Amino acid sequence: MAQSSKSSHVTQEELNKLKSDYETNGLEAVTPLIQKKINELDNTEINIAVTGESGAGKSTFINAMRELQSDDEGAAEVGNTETTMEPTGYKHPNLPNVCFWDLPGIGTTEFPANKYLQEMNFTRYDFFIIISHCRFRENDAKLASEIERLGKNFYFVRSKIDNDLGSMKKHQRKINEDKELEKIRNDCVRNLQEAGIPSPMVFLISSFDQNLYDFMMLKRNIRTGIGFSSPGTCSPIQLDNG
Repeated sequence: MAQSSKSSHVTQEELNKLKSDYETNGLEAVTPLIQKKINELDNTEINIAVTGESGAGKSTFINAMRELQSDDEGAAEVGNTETTMEPTGYKHPNLPNVCFWDLPGIGTTEFPANKYLQEMNFTRYDFFIIISHCRFRENDAKLASEIERLGKNFYFVRSKIDNDLGSMKKHQRKINEDKELEKIRNDCVRNLQEAGIPSPMVFLISSFDQNLYDFMMLKRNIRTGIGFSSPGTCSPIQLDNG
């Protein structure tokens, strides 16, 4: 696996200087460093590990990010049983320096949680996407805590939201989708905070309908946010007071 250059990421010292210069002298003062980092990112491979439990939709998510169907040539293999037995890399078609790594599922008989965290060698990756489905689980917390311990960043993705809402509609005459989505998001945030993640970034998605929920927002964040975040925040740097 290609290793990314540390220089492509904004250090805490650089981040503090950016904020200070911006507050003192405005956008013009920070533009040179931002442009320098963008140029470095253009020449640096970013390795994104997609992890989570088996069946959470990791491979389907990678195919959706690459705008492929599961039966297209070069697509990640998907199925009703565990199909990913070792980390497998997939290049992004429009971001040639971005490589998604489809990791095996945590918590299976082949990869129980403790063995998984030892064998997956998270230090090799620049950024993580934790894919979860149904309720927040103990393994989700273990993954988030390990990534945080390593000083790396991640997005938490709650997949199969369309299935959740569809199931609710079968059991209730009427549901408020916005309220249900907010409940799911808040539950994820609360559990991640309890796992020691102060400001988690949570996205609710359906990999089969990218125009619903947070999928397009997640794609934009991956394009603009990775490489410009500081450990613990899991989000792009902010140069305003918001």
